[in-house]
Amino acid sequence: MNDIINYFETLDPVLGAFYATLFTWGVTALGAALVFFFKGMNRALFDAMLGFAGGVMVAASFWSLLAPGIEMSPGDGFVKVIPAAVGFALGAAFLFGLDKVLPHLHVNFKEEDKEGIRSPWHKSVLLTLAITLHNIPEGLAVGVLFGGVAAGFDGATIGGAVALAIGIGLQNFPEGFAVAMPLRRQGFSRWKSFNYGQLSAIVEPIAAVVGAYAVMTFQPILPYALAFAAGAMIFVVVEEVVPETQQGNHTDIATMGFIGGFILMMTLDVGLG
Repeated sequence: MNDIINYFETLDPVLGAFYATLFTWGVTALGAALVFFFKGMNRALFDAMLGFAGGVMVAASFWSLLAPGIEMSPGDGFVKVIPAAVGFALGAAFLFGLDKVLPHLHVNFKEEDKEGIRSPWHKSVLLTLAITLHNIPEGLAVGVLFGGVAAGFDGATIGGAVALAIGIGLQNFPEGFAVAMPLRRQGFSRWKSFNYGQLSAIVEPIAAVVGAYAVMTFQPILPYALAFAAGAMIFVVVEEVVPETQQGNHTDIATMGFIGGFILMMTLDVGLG
């Protein structure tokens, strides 16, 4: 692990963010690739994996984003928390707007439950767009952390950025699976199901590069940008991930998956950051 961190320290931060999110995209593709080996999915395991993804996102929002953002903010007391509060609210508002505009369909929901503006798009596209919503703040978070390291802010470390990328990569595995397998069950070919699954994470490297470049160009926005990514991620967890795990009869299993994901992400961030 130290070799990986040392390698990223030698890279341009924008390039480092791009490489890190290529990894998270690749793990999404691995999850989608399960469609080549299985004909169906165990619902209890699937809900546990979705819960795990939610736990990782919540832990990352605090340990990797909000806490460093507050630490590097100027001032004391209430003044010190203002950038985090403003950024968090803006991030949630941004995802709220996308959720209302972008046509999409959450995993485990019926087609008549699709959200966003009315669209004739097929369920395959709507499912892909739903997971893409998850991935925008995740890619942005990784990019912002890499940009913060380049800007020399206390609290932003390469180890922390790598830990965040690893955690997001792990929780992307079930997201690729969540798109590919339902499509396969609807009669799509294995190859087409896989392509839709991996395509959902293509936005992560794009968001990461934008986030890193923005922070490096406008350094004072870093505390706001970290909190923005956190607010967007928490919105996704509450609006999408948690409800998706509550549609079946395995809510307890999903909850334990959430706890496991939180513990793992917290451990990675503290241990590597």
